[in-house]
Amino acid sequence: MDLSADLHSRFLQLASGNWVTQMIHVAAELAIADQLAAAGPAGLSAEELAAACDADGDALFRLLRGLASLGMFAETEPHRFVLTPLAELLRSDHPGSQRQFARMLGGEHYEAWSDLLHSVRSGESAFQHHFGEPVFPWYGHHPERGAIFDGAMTDFSRQESQALVAAYDFSGIEHLIDVGGGRGLLLQTVHQQNQGLRGTLFDQAAVVEALPVPSDLEGRLQIVSGDFFQAVPAGGDAYLLKHILHDWSDAACLTILGHIRNGLAPGGRVLILEQVIPPGNDPAPAKLLDLNMLVMTDGGRERSPAEYQQLLEQAGLRLQAIHPTPSPISVVEAVAA
Repeated sequence: MDLSADLHSRFLQLASGNWVTQMIHVAAELAIADQLAAAGPAGLSAEELAAACDADGDALFRLLRGLASLGMFAETEPHRFVLTPLAELLRSDHPGSQRQFARMLGGEHYEAWSDLLHSVRSGESAFQHHFGEPVFPWYGHHPERGAIFDGAMTDFSRQESQALVAAYDFSGIEHLIDVGGGRGLLLQTVHQQNQGLRGTLFDQAAVVEALPVPSDLEGRLQIVSGDFFQAVPAGGDAYLLKHILHDWSDAACLTILGHIRNGLAPGGRVLILEQVIPPGNDPAPAKLLDLNMLVMTDGGRERSPAEYQQLLEQAGLRLQAIHPTPSPISVVEAVAA
């Protein structure tokens, strides 16, 4: 085996990863998987798909041929394509759908990553440098892209919510407050597995004001709006933060954690759901997501166990344990110091 050729091939595969991102992004934008799912097992020709997706037939064939070479879609006869298990994840109606995530990655995330050099040289957000404002205000000014972002987060939350309830024991918790809990999918999943639990969903007014309380959770679920930089609901014996702290600098995290520490019931705990960076050189999604935080946010980052310990100590909390889950996220559990 020619080791030099193998290294060269691997290098090219890594260096051209942006090609694959855009290939998947375009397939998601054109809803190709939805069209193939509706067509059934026989699939569709590239020309039929092009007519349905308002695309050029030859160009779409070349896209699908490239994706098929990666295991996403399969060409069963000349110019005819069907879904593969990998391509199923691009279906809008798939329980594990990642279509909105692919649309998000290939849009403003992709543009911001083109400015990674600025972030590495300056330590500043590439997104803000490229678009002229921080990411969350930008989504507020571009609601169509904000809706895709929200959909991507919900898609992720389905997998992570199931992983959480499989890995962490919520028995003994009476009142769980989900800080920055979005549309409440995670909290509802925990409720389904813990019938005696009361929950409070807390997020910005624009996120939660129009949310109804599901009929099966009447009397058990409360929805409260507010700003976690100003205050959080008091009295919870457990506070949940999923993908919140990684968006913010240590100083901002200390503000959030300080409000939680002040509201924490005696004997309560704080449950931080994030990807934790392991030591060593082994591959870990957290190491790449950490770079995404560098690009997309002003000071956000993934953290190692030692960094969580230090952050929590500064907030008047003590790291109790880090619980892995079947997904890339872990539960960083803390109690009052």
